[in-house]
Amino acid sequence: MTSLNLRSAMLSKSGWAIGFGLMAVAATGFIALSGSAIAEEDPAQGQANFADADNMSAEAMARAVAPLFEEDEYSETRAVLIMQDGKIVAERYGPGYDAETRFISWSMAKTVTGVLIGIMVADGQLVLDEPAPVPEWLRPGDPRGAITLRQLLHMSSGLEHVEAGDPPYDSDEVRALFTDGAGDAAGYAKAKSLTAVPGETYQYSTNTSVILADIITRQLTNSKDPIIRQKAMADFIRGRLTEPLGLDSFFPEYDASGTMLGGSLIHANARDWAKFGEFLRNRGAVDGSQVLPREYVDFMLTPSATDPAYGGHIWLNRKRPEGRGTVMFPDNGPANIFGMLGHLGQQIIVSPNKRVTMVRLGKTQDNVLRPVHIKMGQILAAM
Repeated sequence: MTSLNLRSAMLSKSGWAIGFGLMAVAATGFIALSGSAIAEEDPAQGQANFADADNMSAEAMARAVAPLFEEDEYSETRAVLIMQDGKIVAERYGPGYDAETRFISWSMAKTVTGVLIGIMVADGQLVLDEPAPVPEWLRPGDPRGAITLRQLLHMSSGLEHVEAGDPPYDSDEVRALFTDGAGDAAGYAKAKSLTAVPGETYQYSTNTSVILADIITRQLTNSKDPIIRQKAMADFIRGRLTEPLGLDSFFPEYDASGTMLGGSLIHANARDWAKFGEFLRNRGAVDGSQVLPREYVDFMLTPSATDPAYGGHIWLNRKRPEGRGTVMFPDNGPANIFGMLGHLGQQIIVSPNKRVTMVRLGKTQDNVLRPVHIKMGQILAAM
């Protein structure tokens, strides 16, 4: 099977027109659009447009977002898009990127996979608290047969796993994606033994999301043919998620066995990532149509028993147990804020209270990423 070339996916671009009604070009480099919106087009700084939010003018929003692109501690930000009440109030791209660029999800993909599981639960094809339908685990005497779908979604399966280890090439997610497990990432992940009682220990695991993607695929087809498996999953995603949400740029990758790499490799432009965040902010509804049951979204946004900052394949703005790294900004915002977070600073942050969805995409090493989270929290707090 072929996969999207990551370099082309992250660097692809096309011409971008600002469509808010061009009025005049100011000497400052801003293009005045109306009394409540401004746009900037400067090849050295990328492209941007801004509009008034509840508590911030378009000019103030532009100033708030600028450091993410212009100050070293936030480098390298490639795209920022902020929506309030479903309308774009901030959109800016770094040089070489624009509204048509597909950006890699990294672990934001996990939430997409969690939503697809929810659609199958709503269809009656899967049950959260029954043993996960993994044939390799359901043989008599196999303790993995006790693992439930809920535990997989909560990252508490108890399966052996090393995420982001040292050296990186020994990490289980790297092996499943790129080295000895790459031909069958789900097979690699499912073969792991238990190291903890299911449901008792939190262990973040990209490979768990690949297992979930494989479960979905096997519910859709009994075939082991990679082409048939990939097509079945692609058709399901298109019919039940991307077309209803209008996610025209969404592009998942699949491994050689036809399994979607649902823990890390989905590509989409910033506007489509924002649409997905808005979909969750609206509790699974799009234009009045309930694509995902509200009850399932509530499950996703409920803290798990093993980590209060993690729900059903999504991050929550809550304090974590001692020794675990802080995510988002629990000291600077309410607990009902939630987010999709990915390697190198990919993030979608949603605030139900402020009716806001924020997207930041880029390439910032994880060990220096904290200032980006803090800055996003500051912008949200000011809105």
